[in-house]
Amino acid sequence: MSTASIRQEIDKSRASGVLKQIIIPPCPEQLARLQQAMAHAEPDLNEIARIAASDVAMSATLLRIANSPLHLSDGLPCTTVGQAMTRIGLEETAAVMTAFLLRNAIPVNSPHLARFWERSTKRALACAFIARQLPGLSPDLAHTYGLFCHIGIPVLLQSLRGYGSTMVEAAARIDRSFIATENANHRTDHAVAGALLARAWNMAPELMAGIRLHHDLQSLGHGGIEPEVHTLVAAGLVAEHLMRQHEGLSEDADWSAHHAAALDWLQISLDDLEHWDDLLRPILDAA
Repeated sequence: MSTASIRQEIDKSRASGVLKQIIIPPCPEQLARLQQAMAHAEPDLNEIARIAASDVAMSATLLRIANSPLHLSDGLPCTTVGQAMTRIGLEETAAVMTAFLLRNAIPVNSPHLARFWERSTKRALACAFIARQLPGLSPDLAHTYGLFCHIGIPVLLQSLRGYGSTMVEAAARIDRSFIATENANHRTDHAVAGALLARAWNMAPELMAGIRLHHDLQSLGHGGIEPEVHTLVAAGLVAEHLMRQHEGLSEDADWSAHHAAALDWLQISLDDLEHWDDLLRPILDAA
């Protein structure tokens, strides 16, 4: 499924299909401004600083990260947003702001998703780390992909009656995948809902397509799909695996079935993966 065909699928289903009942929250104005400021060849630093300073809690988040042991190398604490941005860098500043704004736009108040944002943040950090090891993949795009990858789950939880029970059932079943259970019960799944949100918020087409395909892993390497989308999906699968290793969990069904295709697409080996695991662990520990 190319990006164009995925866009058409989403639009058609939104107009007359099951997606009509999905409630998509509006994109936060500050996030739209941040995306616009970051879209320039030379990002508008003053605009980004103004967005960061416009919310006390977001400013405090940036200062807390800039003054954490991971960044506080000279012993002098940052006291302004500008100092925090300089210390942690533009890329991490934008990533932190995006995560903050997304978390506030889609609150998760369900026992089924107790660690949703914690794991989303770790996935985003892992994806950005992997992107820095690969040629041609933007760490910013990879971070956003990791953050938004499963955003369809809280969207469906807020929109569909009985979806909480579906999550419990899907996690327990061993005879079919999580999204197969979603589709059996609701005629849609969190990959489609996440792509719908990315489409509604005018996010990068590659991001929308990657979210849509992140469980359609049999499509890895298919000629009809843009290479950057394949790279996002493969990097996301690796990130999820490294997260699970960090948490002491066993490998999941997606990794067992499709890791060879992902490693082949990314042109990395199991030795590379072991090395990345060592480098990534302190980052995930700090998160």
